[in-house]
Amino acid sequence: MRLLIITDAWHPQINGVVRTYEHLIEELKALGHTTQVIGPADFQWQLPMPGYSEIKLVLAPYRPLARMIEAYKPDNIHIATEGPLGWAARRYCMRNNIPFSTSFHTHFPDYTATRVAQFLPFLYNTTHALAVRFIRRFHAPSKILMVATKSLEETLRGWGLKNQMMPMTRGAKLDQFFPGEKTLYQDLPKPVAVYVGRVAIEKNIEDFLAMPWEGSKVIVGDGPSRASLQQAYPKALFVGSKTGADLAAHFRSADVFVFPSRTDTFGMVIIEALASGIPVAGYNVTGPRDIITHDFLGAVDDTDLSAAAYKALNCGTAEQRAQYTHTHYTWARAGKDFETALLNTSFTPLWTDTGEGLAK
Repeated sequence: MRLLIITDAWHPQINGVVRTYEHLIEELKALGHTTQVIGPADFQWQLPMPGYSEIKLVLAPYRPLARMIEAYKPDNIHIATEGPLGWAARRYCMRNNIPFSTSFHTHFPDYTATRVAQFLPFLYNTTHALAVRFIRRFHAPSKILMVATKSLEETLRGWGLKNQMMPMTRGAKLDQFFPGEKTLYQDLPKPVAVYVGRVAIEKNIEDFLAMPWEGSKVIVGDGPSRASLQQAYPKALFVGSKTGADLAAHFRSADVFVFPSRTDTFGMVIIEALASGIPVAGYNVTGPRDIITHDFLGAVDDTDLSAAAYKALNCGTAEQRAQYTHTHYTWARAGKDFETALLNTSFTPLWTDTGEGLAK
């Protein structure tokens, strides 16, 4: 299979969407498939997304995108995001009667409404409703809509999406994230609660920083809210972005991982924490409640993040959590799920021999 992934989130960005497709592409390669990604860096005209400058929005992408698609001659097209590139790819596929798959990675309605409400709180509900309509329209023609969890599928059904939906789970790099010696945070008051991820308003990190806690709080990551949160909560330790073995050591050295977001569709860092042997605490929302399904994994709470964190401290063992991750959340398993969904949207395009586009 020659797969083409079209996404508004790609290198040099570092986020959950990018990391997900990096791992899935590796697995597809191991399964014998060829993949190409088209992202913003492939286009000349871009501008930064307001409030999220790392993401570049491509201007007028349709014609150059059409040329790229026809040059690659894919037999499967997957549209990963609902940005300008996603809409241009959707338009191309519909014009040429090409089936395509999409995925839902970001709670765009909650994300957008939260940012608008930061300045105009009375517009939250209106913004959310408009964003839901936007999502419903974008995905409506998709043959397969890939979703991370069952509760996310239920949310999308509640928004009126009628697509066939198939699972698109995640995994952890098990050679990197595993239980072991706690080499960091030795001088910090215990217990140590850690957050790993983007430091931005939609991640709801202030709930973590404000929750009652007798020990220490560590923030691993960077983003537009870091400076203001660091000033507001000087007792918390902000260590910036970490990668590779350094990131794994920050997970492994904590006593509990706290995931305060209410708007994520999954939370890959939850899996990485569990693989590192660390219990997880979060709200009872999409993502945490789909993953923390056994007491030994951690705890969720409807309203009290602190209560979930203290409860998680005393549940299960590092070995139980690591073994559970090995059984349920590997990238090999995620790759097979992705392949299965893609094969449901494969097509036989009538490309011309000269590579000049679709045969007439």
